[in-house]
Amino acid sequence: MDFLLYGANGYTAQLMLPLLQQYGLKPVLAGRAAEKIEPLAREYGLTYRIFDLADPVATRSALADMPLVLHCAGPFAHTARPMLEACLQTKTHYLDITGEIAVFELAASLDARAREQGITLLPGSGFDVVPTDCLAAFLHQQLPDATHLALAFANMGGGLSQGTARTMAEGLGDGGAMRRDGRIIPVPLGHRAMEVDFGGLRRFVMAIPWGDVATAYYTTGIPNIETFTSVHPRTYRRLRWQKAFNWLLRMEMVRNFVKKRIANRAPGPSAERRATAQTYVWGEVRNALGTTLQARLRTPDGYTLTAHSALILTKKILAGAGKPGFWTPAGLFGPDLVLEVPGVERT
Repeated sequence: MDFLLYGANGYTAQLMLPLLQQYGLKPVLAGRAAEKIEPLAREYGLTYRIFDLADPVATRSALADMPLVLHCAGPFAHTARPMLEACLQTKTHYLDITGEIAVFELAASLDARAREQGITLLPGSGFDVVPTDCLAAFLHQQLPDATHLALAFANMGGGLSQGTARTMAEGLGDGGAMRRDGRIIPVPLGHRAMEVDFGGLRRFVMAIPWGDVATAYYTTGIPNIETFTSVHPRTYRRLRWQKAFNWLLRMEMVRNFVKKRIANRAPGPSAERRATAQTYVWGEVRNALGTTLQARLRTPDGYTLTAHSALILTKKILAGAGKPGFWTPAGLFGPDLVLEVPGVERT
């Protein structure tokens, strides 16, 4: 099955390439730099296209005969809009692996146009936000009148890719976000913290602006949503003082300095590290009567999960299982979608 894999030289996209045969997929590789894309195409016996998203004519031309694009070149705050616009003009299904709230809200705002064009817009096809979105949908099924949703995850033994770190650098000093009464509101980073039992594994977690602040609302309709990640309590105490320095962290000079440091790091965690890493996901819903329910997932390393889940979703939509408009992963394919990823368990 042909589709366009943009950002094919990125860390996460390269994890997908050895899995293509397993899923019966044959993409056209694409990106900005021929010297990076061409060797990958030769290695995997694939064709390739070179274009820059800053050139709308070239982007539309590259997508004109493609039924679907899997967009893997972040930070998506900069790259999603031009790719989405091109997809709407060429009637190309759109998937990406973002976890950025602003990108989900952008895609949601294009729902009517996508329906008119008959294409599926499905951002967040990776670790951001497939496991958490599916857990939110599962919990909502068990407690349909839930008014509050909390989601948390803990990465054990993994690491960050350059792309993830660059996206985090883009948000330095920006604070956090939560959904209250159906609206996304800004809050200080780490405005709330607690301990979570991930299933025999207790971890301290703090509130962060994870993508589910946007997506879980579209999936479940639950109006109050908070998202958390595990941190060391000492790190949390330091972050509580960060708000005094947010003005400094938002300076372009500081962000550029951090990005240069990131560029000198390894592209991402090694295969050996990914093989032993695990991610734990926890969710809790509560209704107006105070009834609460919890559920948990255990998954492989987030990058490994992303490589599988993005290809699983790509194959489904190429096979005609998509629907026109903006969708979340669980909103389109249900809470059991994540269980199709090898190594995922739900309790």
